[in-house]
Amino acid sequence: MKVSQNWLKKYVDFKLTPEQFTEKLSMLGLEVEGCEDLAKTYENFVVGEVLERAKHPNADRLSVCKVNIGNAVQEVVCGAPNVAAGQKVVVALLGAVIPHNQHDPEGKPFVIVKAKIRGVESNGMICSELELGLGKDASGILVLDTMAKAGTSLAEYLNKTDIIYEIGITPNRADCLSHIGVAREISLLANKN
Repeated sequence: MKVSQNWLKKYVDFKLTPEQFTEKLSMLGLEVEGCEDLAKTYENFVVGEVLERAKHPNADRLSVCKVNIGNAVQEVVCGAPNVAAGQKVVVALLGAVIPHNQHDPEGKPFVIVKAKIRGVESNGMICSELELGLGKDASGILVLDTMAKAGTSLAEYLNKTDIIYEIGITPNRADCLSHIGVAREISLLANKN
């Protein structure tokens, strides 16, 4: 059974790390078979605002964009036809792992590094829906809501800041087949009866 840490915290406030949570819940007879930190998928991705878009000096289909990422302005080379000044976009910063490479037949992930593209340095990447694993549209970049704030982490913007635990429930623990049941067990750990 999968349980959400955010949902559990609506019932009982606890300050356990995922490792402590796993260990202590297993000691109560509820084996945690795995956990997934949803925010890790979008580590080093932020909301950016395209301030300027200029034609690349050495390529017809590329643009050079100045993008506000909250704490700095980065220069990013972009090949999407729909990029424009004033848009809120998803920017993969250096070190980000792009979940889906739309130019690879197998779609293997890849890491963003500082690169010179046709003589212009690019400090990141403006992403499409397909590259982020959020949909199938690869025709251009993903344009976000105008109310999105530059510098906000993508995980926070998408509300993917939860940790999901996979718990093995044995037949004798039917009382734990819900978030409330698991929260009751956690309250024992947190001394919150």
